[in-house]
Amino acid sequence: MKLKTPYIILLIVLATAIGMIIFGKPATRKFNDKLSFRIKDKIPYGYWVAYNNLKHLFPVAGISTDKKEPGYWDSLSVYDSKQALLIFSPYFYPNHDELDKLMNFVKNGNDVFISSIFLNEIAQDQFGINSSYYDYSYLRAGRPDDDTLRLSLQTDATQQKENYQYPGRRVATFMSETNQDVTYILGRDDLNRPNFIRLKSGKGNFYIHTAPLAFSNYFLLHKSNIHYYESALSYLPKDAKQVVWDEYYLFKRNNNPDEDQDKKGFMSVLLGFKEFRWAFIAALILLLLYVLNEMRRKQRHIPIMKRPVNDSLEFVKTIGRLYFEKADHRNLCRKMSGYFLDYIRTRYNIPVANRNEEFINVVSYKTGYPAEDLRTIVNFINNIESVSISDSQLKNFHRNLEDFYSKT
Repeated sequence: MKLKTPYIILLIVLATAIGMIIFGKPATRKFNDKLSFRIKDKIPYGYWVAYNNLKHLFPVAGISTDKKEPGYWDSLSVYDSKQALLIFSPYFYPNHDELDKLMNFVKNGNDVFISSIFLNEIAQDQFGINSSYYDYSYLRAGRPDDDTLRLSLQTDATQQKENYQYPGRRVATFMSETNQDVTYILGRDDLNRPNFIRLKSGKGNFYIHTAPLAFSNYFLLHKSNIHYYESALSYLPKDAKQVVWDEYYLFKRNNNPDEDQDKKGFMSVLLGFKEFRWAFIAALILLLLYVLNEMRRKQRHIPIMKRPVNDSLEFVKTIGRLYFEKADHRNLCRKMSGYFLDYIRTRYNIPVANRNEEFINVVSYKTGYPAEDLRTIVNFINNIESVSISDSQLKNFHRNLEDFYSKT
């Protein structure tokens, strides 16, 4: 039965999993409204379309991504020109050092395109703008249909506006103030407020855009909105040598504390499926019950083991007492002498057949026992068969043997 138990549990788990998959209620497809901003994501608010179409807009440029801070890029150089850096992130919060490096990069004849909802005060002061937020109170009022992004671009050739919109989320800001001396307005929102400007700096340009969802998969694939993408990025030089999609500000920790939220392991992905999740939980519960049951069955009382008694010593004492009480002293002395001679032979490797003076000297030399005392023992052994043995002689022989054993 014990051998069959694991197989029974396995069959129960498999049956539970199959049952949940077959009879479980199919999960309804839900619109994924996560604001991803990641180029690997094909969800509505990912940027897979925008990144993978860069090669069509800049056919001679090398296209790559970079997660390093300004000035430490892998594919860009502060000292070269005709390079473009694209920054798409919900937050653009540079420090003074990062902004200085971006300024030096642009002044040497390069372009930086920044599309971000929120710019910190350092960036706003540097660019001479004041970014303001939309009033989203209408969302709490129960009118989500008003959450629609509408914007326009002003073409260089005709100075006419091209209007674009989609039924997705707005999530954008606008520029309530700009430095008109150095700012050229390229785009506006549906209330004619600037949301896309160009700033000349040295030999290059900064492009500041505050509606980044206009570059999301959802927006670009809605009707002909791909033209907005093409027109907005057409301000960058077509003969750019390098175009780098920056991910530093997207993953910068003080920008986005949830940057690691999509770094899911294999089990996290599987547990995202409701049927598998319930089957996995059921398997864990069954496994826990099995372990607890086995522990309960195997936790038996362990008896206290008594220390073993040296029965051999008791046996020897009993036999010796028996021989002594029967007054069979000769037989008892034979056994004691036999044990003594066997002890000499096995421990010191000395032949015991000839128990003469040479034998006594060899044993005395190897054991360190006095030859005179040893001679008394050997002479008694040699004369056991020829004389009668009294009680006192037996006791003396036993005493001499014990003295020999204790000293050797």
